[in-house]
Amino acid sequence: MLAYVISEVEVRDGEAMEAYRALAATTIAEYGGRYLARGGAAEVVEGGPPPKTIIIVEFPSMARAREWYASAEYAEALKLRRTALERRLMFVEGVVSA
Repeated sequence: MLAYVISEVEVRDGEAMEAYRALAATTIAEYGGRYLARGGAAEVVEGGPPPKTIIIVEFPSMARAREWYASAEYAEALKLRRTALERRLMFVEGVVSA
């Protein structure tokens, strides 16, 4: 079953963010992930507060998403993330196909 990693981010340091983004993208691909949304325009239609930057990554399974997040490769990106951005991160299971 597909799984999604959804991030809501606020950039703290633009230069560190670019370094984080490059490293994270490489590790995501290594673990079978692919970007579905990466900072495009977001609009709140109901509720609040206004959205920050939204990133959605699809992985082949929840297990694979967790492996990526806990990996030694992504650990390097996480070191950069601490200074690059503030975020809210969620893992969401996809819908089982009928």
